[in-house]
Amino acid sequence: MEKQTLVIGVAGGTGSGKTTLTRALANHFQGKVTVIQHDSYYRAHDDIPFEERVKLNYDSPEAFDNDLMVTQITELIEGKTVECPTYDYARHTRAEATETLSPSRILIVEGILIYAEPRICNLCDIKLFVDTDSDVRILRRIKRDVIDRGRSLESVERQYLETVKPMHELYVEPSKRAADLIIPEGGANLVALDMLIHRVERELA
Repeated sequence: MEKQTLVIGVAGGTGSGKTTLTRALANHFQGKVTVIQHDSYYRAHDDIPFEERVKLNYDSPEAFDNDLMVTQITELIEGKTVECPTYDYARHTRAEATETLSPSRILIVEGILIYAEPRICNLCDIKLFVDTDSDVRILRRIKRDVIDRGRSLESVERQYLETVKPMHELYVEPSKRAADLIIPEGGANLVALDMLIHRVERELA
């Protein structure tokens, strides 16, 4: 049977503009897009005290339950509805609630390390990498984690220096080689966005 779902990967460093690009695509192809995020698949750590959870490395491939994500991406491609996990960033563990994701003509897979996991990378028909200056990315991350996720400025700074930056250099930056298209500034790059939209429209046709 011919595959009915176009899978688009959107990778890039923390704060690079992946979500902005994803929203731009979802808005253009309204009603035809399902978005699945790697961040939803952080492993549960309820068995570890909060003080220990804070110290874990959340920026390596091992931090994610990739088995579950691969299974649920495959199920969405097959036309099945899935119960996607959600994550509590303030508590550093998986939340009890799940999010129901229904299959669509376009499935966008978004995450920092999706191309570092070969099984996820291989499921993507179009692989995008959002490339943004590191200074811009860290400022965006500070704003997001402090305002939206309830973190302290000190914890964000410590995490960035201890794990985010070294893991970016070890895993994220090299994964750029898997991309079909590298987009500077993500959704703010209107020329690249216009080209991408036309490519997707051709695929859907």
